[in-house]
Amino acid sequence: MKHKGPSVFTIVLACSVLFSTMAFAQLGEPANDLGVRLGHVHLTVKDVDAHKRFWTEMLGGTLVKNGPLTMIQFPGLYVLLQQGQSTAPPAGSIVDHFGFVLKDINAARARWKAANVNYTIGATNPNQGYVEAPDGIRVEVFGDPSLPGPIGMDHIHMLLPTTDIPAIQAWYDKVLGGLPGKRKTVARGGVTDCVYFHRFNVSFSPSDTKREPTKGRSLDHIGFEVKNLDEFAKKLEASGIKLDSPPRQIPNSRMKVAFLTDPWGTYIELSENLAPAGS
Repeated sequence: MKHKGPSVFTIVLACSVLFSTMAFAQLGEPANDLGVRLGHVHLTVKDVDAHKRFWTEMLGGTLVKNGPLTMIQFPGLYVLLQQGQSTAPPAGSIVDHFGFVLKDINAARARWKAANVNYTIGATNPNQGYVEAPDGIRVEVFGDPSLPGPIGMDHIHMLLPTTDIPAIQAWYDKVLGGLPGKRKTVARGGVTDCVYFHRFNVSFSPSDTKREPTKGRSLDHIGFEVKNLDEFAKKLEASGIKLDSPPRQIPNSRMKVAFLTDPWGTYIELSENLAPAGS
């Protein structure tokens, strides 16, 4: 059955309440009607150890393993690290950045300053800004003292050379079951078009410059966890969605993956059993 959800305006008004009461839950949040939930961002990095330190010491994530896979766990998202040489940072590609909300943004800023980590305060909202991970990976952050835990996932932000944002929302709705809506824009005020995966979202904004595909850059792809990947992949192909690679098992891991690319150039991984055993 096709999902039904609240109105756009209800989503915008309820967003902050949902975050305040639920953001500290782990990735085991409910899947949507298609059996999909937000899973991870995949980073190709020069120095895995440097990234381990950044994501754990600077942002408070937890280092976990799933077979050979190195991941940093946050409430609502895994950051997956793979050593390699990327072609460029995320800026300039379709997926420009992703964002977290922090309970104590001032304490985090002090920590970043002491560690000589680059941080930029927002031009219009001093409670918002960007912190830079190694390899030029920019992470949006903003403060919310009502957050139950120290940090939570907020959004993945795509910038696209098109004004037909409803077409993008419709694609993510049809293919992955994302619920089209709008979220409050922390940096500039107003609202931003997005699709919701439970309380987290993928946001879309038009770009006045050309944007490159994500594959090969330091933020190589984004990932969605699905129930029964083999069956899900068959349904996608039956609906006319072409996979870049069919489901396969990751050696020495309980994880199975498949890949596709959206029509605008975002490389997407579909995974099953992303979380380490026992999580």
